Amino acid sequence: MIAVPDTFTQTTLEREGEPGAAWLAELPGIVDALLERWGCVPDGDITHGGVGVIVPVRRRTGGTAVLKVSFPHPGNVHEPDAFAAWGGRGAVLLYERADVDFAMLLERVHMSTLADVEDDDEIVTVAARISRRLAVPAPPGLPRLRERTGTWEEQLREDAEELAHTMPRHVVDAATATVRELGGTQPDVLIHGDLHARNILRADREPWLAVDPKGYAGDPAYDAGTLLTSRALALLAADDLDKAAHRVLDIFAEAAELDRARVQRWAQFHAVQAAFWGRRHGFRIARGGSRLDELTAFAERLAESLTERT
Repeated sequence: MIAVPDTFTQTTLEREGEPGAAWLAELPGIVDALLERWGCVPDGDITHGGVGVIVPVRRRTGGTAVLKVSFPHPGNVHEPDAFAAWGGRGAVLLYERADVDFAMLLERVHMSTLADVEDDDEIVTVAARISRRLAVPAPPGLPRLRERTGTWEEQLREDAEELAHTMPRHVVDAATATVRELGGTQPDVLIHGDLHARNILRADREPWLAVDPKGYAGDPAYDAGTLLTSRALALLAADDLDKAAHRVLDIFAEAAELDRARVQRWAQFHAVQAAFWGRRHGFRIARGGSRLDELTAFAERLAESLTERT
């Protein structure tokens, strides 16, 4: 049986509590059963992401792959649907799926991610081109982002009223306007939903391939916001935040062949969401203290900067 990495065990227990402990106890048996079913043998060190373990394998029929088994969660349900729809276009290939186990057998890629690239412009360009390739007609059954607009608007209103923050009212109003004006008319286009540099890995079949999609149907410009907010630490170090943030949007919009104004509006919405999320929950890299204060204040400045030219 596999040995589940200690760090993955710890984070799963902290996040999921007793259900996580029960799943972790079953995980080695789940992996063994899937290896047998799909004719694979382990072929390297086990790694993990935020919610799943990754087991490198060699297929008995030839070739390599990885077995991914994720903690059962609604957010993971449509990942294999997205891979199936893309068929390897800009993303790793799906070989097998076991939905009841939240498991997939996937094309093996390298451990190096787009986040390891030093050139910020290259990171944004590659991510945008991947985003463009992933924008295919969405199959039925995927969650439509337009159906979440009511929840988004309600949460923005509650956060603005309940949380102490420094964003002027027109900044929050701009995010709300984006939800009302763009949210309900999103196309049925498959998007990644969590596009950032760590979810784009080096590969052999193509230079870069996406992993870990949410599998949403919606506006491709939405992914620009997830990418921008994921670049927070790079933007935080910029001498001119306004210039650096708008350069990211300029590059993304051009490389992804998207409307620049729409890209900015979704990015501003994401920045407002991130600022409120930080105030209410903290961030993965900062749960409290001065670092959290610094990051939430930065998110608020970013949201205001993106509002100025909307």
